[in-house]
Amino acid sequence: MDKNKFKIRDYKSDDYDQIIELWKKTGLGGVERGDDSAVIELSLELGGKLFVMESSSDKKVIGTSWITFDGRRLHLHHFGIDPQFQGNGYSKALLRESLAFAKKKNVQIKLEVHKDNEKAINLYGDFGFKYLGNYVIFIIRDLTEIKF
Repeated sequence: MDKNKFKIRDYKSDDYDQIIELWKKTGLGGVERGDDSAVIELSLELGGKLFVMESSSDKKVIGTSWITFDGRRLHLHHFGIDPQFQGNGYSKALLRESLAFAKKKNVQIKLEVHKDNEKAINLYGDFGFKYLGNYVIFIIRDLTEIKF
């Protein structure tokens, strides 16, 4: 991996369109999941971080690591590399930067990964993440579906 081929930096609001395209391409998220620019900005105001990995040659966004903070622990979201750039060690560089942020903030960091994503599971395990056990994760995306 040639570190001169990419740069990892903080999110800027004009990155949003490229990021949404990357998230759609990688299946990480999109507006339909609540990933709009206002939510990103709010998460940053609350102590989170959105790292952007860009290609040095054309400044194209090729990876992201969105870290939110709930006051108790950090949550790693939308961590991914453009499929065109995968397999070159870029994810390791991006994860190192993300974990350095967690270490500096001195709080736990947690993530969710699909059970079939073996590459990601291996990557996270190599960096010290531990499986939490038999947890089942639930979510309500459409609040009109709440039943009382």
